[in-house]
Amino acid sequence: MIAGFVESHIHLDKSRILERCGCERGTLEEAIGSVAAAKRDFTEADIYARARQTLEQAVVHGTTRMRTHVEVDPRVTLKGFHAVRQLKRDYAWAIELQICAFPQEGLTNDPGAEELLVQACEQGADVIGGCPYTDSDPPEQIARIFDIARRFDLDVDFHLDFDLDPSWMHLEDVCRHTDRQGWGGRVAVGHVTKLSAIENSRLAEIGRRLADCGIAVTVLPATDLFLMGRDREFHVPRGVAPVHRLLGHGVTCSLATNNVLNPFTPFGDCSLIRMANLYANLAQLGRPLDLQTCFEMITRLPARLMNAADYGIAVGNPADIVVLDSRDPAMAVAELAQPLFALKRGRRSFTRPAAALHQP
Repeated sequence: MIAGFVESHIHLDKSRILERCGCERGTLEEAIGSVAAAKRDFTEADIYARARQTLEQAVVHGTTRMRTHVEVDPRVTLKGFHAVRQLKRDYAWAIELQICAFPQEGLTNDPGAEELLVQACEQGADVIGGCPYTDSDPPEQIARIFDIARRFDLDVDFHLDFDLDPSWMHLEDVCRHTDRQGWGGRVAVGHVTKLSAIENSRLAEIGRRLADCGIAVTVLPATDLFLMGRDREFHVPRGVAPVHRLLGHGVTCSLATNNVLNPFTPFGDCSLIRMANLYANLAQLGRPLDLQTCFEMITRLPARLMNAADYGIAVGNPADIVVLDSRDPAMAVAELAQPLFALKRGRRSFTRPAAALHQP
């Protein structure tokens, strides 16, 4: 029995569009370009319908809290934000939803994007996000995102350092602004696949820096595995940041879904226990203690990342309870244990009957 899985990084607004997009090369650039073309035809009703399917799938897989990134720019305007904001209201009985407004295709190079981000913040965005690697001036985007965060008193969540070239990183810019603004404990970075391409000593140094700054790290195993290393013909790298090693330096780390049925990740069922199992496989973690750590990266740790002070089964907290068909967290990860039912604030939100054998 747990307080529910916590999804710290997903994109509800662009889920389930695989049939509308090209996915020939399987690269990050192709994914960004094909989704950018497809979203010009998005409507609020279309976004709501697709996002609703994805959200319901997350609920029946035991997720009780979620942070969803929503694209805001002059092509899609605030359609995704409005659709997901309505979804947040309609499904409050089952899940707590944080909306992170962010510019997928850049900020300084995209006139009008910043104004729309500010409008989203004025209209109730819970978090402000960024994506520096698509910007013509990444350091300036980072600075502007922190300025918006300070103006509206919002947490920050960046898509960051999403390639396998460790010779340069934007991570230090984020650290510097976090220190300067006093935003420790309120900043997260997602992907940071560059961390998979460095030696342990440098990883340890970065881990200590992140911990000192109070910056959390989210890894998206399915997406990062699918997109990274596309230029290699053999010995293809996993391309997934080894966040279990960062935990030892005091960094708050989480595992999350990212995308579902689109060119960034052309599969997915919103099961966070599957993400924990996938990460354990690729990181070669098999000891019970390590498997329990993977479990914590889809429960307690992402709740900390999202500053959910009332997470957990305790007196005074909401009666959020998910029951898993497993004896302990480590075995739940090993066996891909399925949730049987859940309560959200004391009200049953879903039931999944256990499978039954029909003997001849």
